[in-house]
Amino acid sequence: MDLSADDMVRFGCFAGVLLVMSLAETAAPRRPLTVKKPQRWFSNLCLVALNTVVVRAVLPVEAVAIALVAESRGWGVLHQVDSPGWLAVALAVIGLDLAIYLQHVLFHAIPLLWRLHMVHHADLDFDVTTGLRFHTIEILLSMGIKMAVIVLLGAPALAVLIFEVLLNATSMFSHSNVRLPLALDRILRVVLVTPDMHRVHHSILPRETNSNFGFNLPWWDFLFGTYRAQPGYGHDDMTIGLSQYRGEARADRLHWMLALPFVGDTGNYPINRRSDDVADAKMTPMPR
Repeated sequence: MDLSADDMVRFGCFAGVLLVMSLAETAAPRRPLTVKKPQRWFSNLCLVALNTVVVRAVLPVEAVAIALVAESRGWGVLHQVDSPGWLAVALAVIGLDLAIYLQHVLFHAIPLLWRLHMVHHADLDFDVTTGLRFHTIEILLSMGIKMAVIVLLGAPALAVLIFEVLLNATSMFSHSNVRLPLALDRILRVVLVTPDMHRVHHSILPRETNSNFGFNLPWWDFLFGTYRAQPGYGHDDMTIGLSQYRGEARADRLHWMLALPFVGDTGNYPINRRSDDVADAKMTPMPR
């Protein structure tokens, strides 16, 4: 497989952030892990490799290439406005981040899409590899949505490359099991989704699962009322995952993850499926 320059940039950033966050969460873990790490990591990373191969096989062009085509043909809002290049790049990165936030909410709101997204939430632990654990079909849908937004926005190719690197890096950072000083966390979460902020989103309680949807910028959660500062039971005592799969011994197996959308139980998690108060009341904290 030939690697383009932007491929090498993305892979270099991916490998670097994965290594740094792995070392950081080993040196200063926020919570003890509940299942054996080698099998989880093997399966989660194998899923990343599978997704990469499938995306390259199914999609004939990459996001950066789509941006170059849109630019050459003058497609998109930003190509209709006379603005400095730096401003177009900044607006495109912010616009793409908003699109990912809205997409994330959509995957929680529509039961059919939630079936795909369950693979991410069914992880029994929360660490850097959780940020890479997504079903292959979800990745393909996400790429299609991202490409459509790139064309509609007229996002510059540089903005697309920056956004893809940022999204990948911040996903690993926000899912990492690293302990940050509380004062630093309070400062960072003004401009960046922190691990403590996003961990709330991986609670077994539906009201908490359906909050803190941001991966990179926290602003959309603040603006749209989906922000939740802390888990109700605290970070040390909260339970990670989906209640219907906490006792599933195969939850860290690749074949189980790939089959889950087709055979799994959605539980009470899709937004508006039932009152979050009712759903939460039926779920008590389980041993981690």
